[in-house]
Amino acid sequence: ALPLDDPEVYRLLIKGDSLGIFQVESSGMQNLLKELQPNCIDDIIALLALYRPGPLSSGMVSDFIECKHGRQEIVYPDPVLKPILESTYGGIVYQEQVMQIAQTMADYSLGEADLLRRAMGKKDIKEMERQKSRFVDGAEKNGFSSEKSGEIFDLMAYFAGYGFNKSHSAAYGMISYQTAFLKARHRAEFMAAL
Repeated sequence: ALPLDDPEVYRLLIKGDSLGIFQVESSGMQNLLKELQPNCIDDIIALLALYRPGPLSSGMVSDFIECKHGRQEIVYPDPVLKPILESTYGGIVYQEQVMQIAQTMADYSLGEADLLRRAMGKKDIKEMERQKSRFVDGAEKNGFSSEKSGEIFDLMAYFAGYGFNKSHSAAYGMISYQTAFLKARHRAEFMAAL
């Protein structure tokens, strides 16, 4: 029943005062918290999904931070994708976003979208070719050009290599927030228990 907008929690995280806080106590995470300056639960959830070798080395994390702070323009592959990508500042961070894009643009069913997600995650070349054809055909029926839908498919395939399961990240994010709340609001007891 904790409020997810407690300013004391975010003040603690922004300072990088995260020793003992689930998933964010490493020095790398402390630095990233200071750079990101999370101010909502979605930022914490995304940070946990992004703090992995692939996104860090690809520049995704830097782009995420720069877009969050308005120092870089947020670009959506297509305006119809804004509701799906808004919480991640235009980037594809989660596997679920790949599935939602396929549903929105190409009328994939949930089952089909999951097969697409799985093929992208495994980099199954034959299945990817089949899925690209399916995606482009479906998107064309919804008024997207084959060029635009092909570009978006390739973008999804690229990001899917780094994509993380949002439900997993959200569960971890909640525990991170809860431990940060305890540290922010009951510091002596939290540190003694830690």
